[in-house]
Amino acid sequence: MDIWGAISQLFTDYTLRNVALGALALGAVSGIVSVYAVLRRQSLMGDVMSHAALPGIVIAFLITGARAPLPLFIGALVAGLIGLGLMHVITTQTRVKVDSAQGVVLAAFFGFGLALLSWALRQNNAQHAGINHFLFGQAAATVEGDVILIASVGAAALAVVTLFWKEFKLVSFDPGYARTQGMRVGLMDALMTALLIVVVTVGLQTVGVVLMSAMVVAPGAAARQWTNRFGPMMLLASAFGALAGLIGALISSSKAGLPTGPVIVLAASVIVLLSLLFAPERGLVWDRLRRRRMDKRFHEDAALEALAVMASHHGSAGHAHSLAAVEAYAGPGARRALRALEGRGLAQRSGSGRWALTAEGEAAARPLIERGRVMEVDGVPLDVRAQGVQA
Repeated sequence: MDIWGAISQLFTDYTLRNVALGALALGAVSGIVSVYAVLRRQSLMGDVMSHAALPGIVIAFLITGARAPLPLFIGALVAGLIGLGLMHVITTQTRVKVDSAQGVVLAAFFGFGLALLSWALRQNNAQHAGINHFLFGQAAATVEGDVILIASVGAAALAVVTLFWKEFKLVSFDPGYARTQGMRVGLMDALMTALLIVVVTVGLQTVGVVLMSAMVVAPGAAARQWTNRFGPMMLLASAFGALAGLIGALISSSKAGLPTGPVIVLAASVIVLLSLLFAPERGLVWDRLRRRRMDKRFHEDAALEALAVMASHHGSAGHAHSLAAVEAYAGPGARRALRALEGRGLAQRSGSGRWALTAEGEAAARPLIERGRVMEVDGVPLDVRAQGVQA
């Protein structure tokens, strides 16, 4: 089945619909919390919490003997909160920095979770089969209950964000100023982190422990390239996350053997890459084009001013100068700049490769001279370079 076939079955196939809706909802809610993670420079926190949740999942599975979403969700949530509390104790009671504490908690909890997982799988108990899928996710096993759980968590997260919109925004951008306004920064910070833990936990079945961190970083990182405003950034991040989830679900269902979780992460990564390249505000491609336009304009202004400065030494605005002389004044980009000025009607050839200002060029150069905007080429002002150079 190709991608178009998957799209056509989106509304008729029960399993595909559940997978697509679950991935879409997870991507949308992940995008919301990813904005806070990116702005607060806590991108690694999602990685820590997703790995810390593994022992909670395994323990909940061993206790209940079932893969019901709610018990596993509670186990992962409790383990994540314990990891967060341990990290807080390490950073406040010792001299260990935050990044080191995050690394310690991530390694310790993930190692403990892997040990428990290996032990459970060696018990030859049929009930333990499939628990290892939480490492990389098993979106294909998404049922209607999972979709309802993800949607419910997303609605609750959206309600909390709406309720504390002003507080979250201020703490994310300027916690110092928030303290001066009497705001309980620690409480707001803990609430935002709790949101992150909840979203990470609910997405583990779809994307998995190893890859879930990407879903709480990629949408926000992509949206940050497109806007400087908080509200539009939140909407874009949610849309990018939902788009990555939907695309990943459709692609994985169209090709046998493609796991949904990794494909969703790859789709999110592609969105980030495209944003880094083509976003109008910060995209590398547009930045390169802007730099080229600026360089082109700089060399054209330098060549225009060079012609005017040299002409002033000859007492005639229409006096023609050799290309070598213009290059000596305006630098090696003068040849291309002169052709551009000729196209704009500001300069003209005057036989034997010599160049002179037109009347329009003289008028265009006059404001540059009057404003005292004498170009520097290689650190030497044009009026100084003009002295002693044969035109």
